[in-house]
Amino acid sequence: MSRDAPITFQGSRPYTIGVELELQLLDRQTLDLAQRAEAILALVPAELGKRIKPEFIRSMVEINTDICDSLAEVEKDLTVLYRQVEELAGRNDCLLYAASLHPFALSRDQQLSADPRYRRIMDDLQLVGRRFITQGLHVHIGLPDGKTAIKVCDGIRKYLPILLALSTSSPFFEGYDTGLHSYRAKLFEALPMAGMPERLSDWPGFIRIATLLMETGIIQEVRDLWWDVRPHPDFGTVEIRICDLPSHFGEILALVALIRALVVRLAEGELSVPESIPANMQVLRNNKWQAARYGLEGRFVDLDTAGKWTMREAAHDLISQVTPVARELGDGIYLAPLETVIRQGTSTDRQRRIYGAEKSYTAMITRLRKEFW
Repeated sequence: MSRDAPITFQGSRPYTIGVELELQLLDRQTLDLAQRAEAILALVPAELGKRIKPEFIRSMVEINTDICDSLAEVEKDLTVLYRQVEELAGRNDCLLYAASLHPFALSRDQQLSADPRYRRIMDDLQLVGRRFITQGLHVHIGLPDGKTAIKVCDGIRKYLPILLALSTSSPFFEGYDTGLHSYRAKLFEALPMAGMPERLSDWPGFIRIATLLMETGIIQEVRDLWWDVRPHPDFGTVEIRICDLPSHFGEILALVALIRALVVRLAEGELSVPESIPANMQVLRNNKWQAARYGLEGRFVDLDTAGKWTMREAAHDLISQVTPVARELGDGIYLAPLETVIRQGTSTDRQRRIYGAEKSYTAMITRLRKEFW
């Protein structure tokens, strides 16, 4: 949507699902990032051209589901697409890897994709953009109108740090342990128009903000808003963008099921949005920092009660709250892997355990790839 087009929310069937996975391409021999996206994409069948796409750098590709009505459809769609890209990657001596940062690849070695939009962005971002070699999980949930979309965007901010804590998969960067569970989250926040959004209040309020930013040249189009959650007017969805990319397929599906059920509860007014939230952006940002730094061991301050929980306790409570809705949607079975995550940790925890035992990033990648399915 450009600055010359009116911002209109194209309403969708409520609670439909769209999922985007950003996947790393690895050289089969070295397991370093491989700049072969163009060669792989050239082999994509025409009917899948909009579902398997280039991304910011040439060592990654994005796969997108169709509009799905259930988690079972999401599972089938992602499986087919992943297997298709995996086969095409193999024909180019590449492997796929699911995590939000490669552990030892160097940002200076990565090549920008040819898309003019990416070139415009890189020209603006410079070194900040060159270091942005991350991958994520983005989830779209269909909503009927802009009013409901903003209601969900405002209400879900409280829970975004919990979603991040459950998905962390980016502890290493350029051969170093960053000390964080999600270094991707901090790299992302270096981008303009990124991070935790302010309260939007209503759809006209969002239009005013987006119009001002476009008219003043701060952004070129609405999708230049890289918020952790944003309305997507063209798709008629709310897009949740905060999650790292888990290294287990079951955990990806579990997060999608959790997000969908949470959106339903917020859209239908079953979870309150405290009036105190506008005065507590610092609490929201600190909760996100705790998730990025400490993962499930982080502290979570509840804006409803000012109570202090561990992120693990907050995650368990959230799952308990939305499980009845997930069951009503037919998605309840997909939540099960989250209980394992709460007990045993995320991809970040697995990466550190494996690396600690093997002292080898390539051994770690090999092990995680075997465990993906």
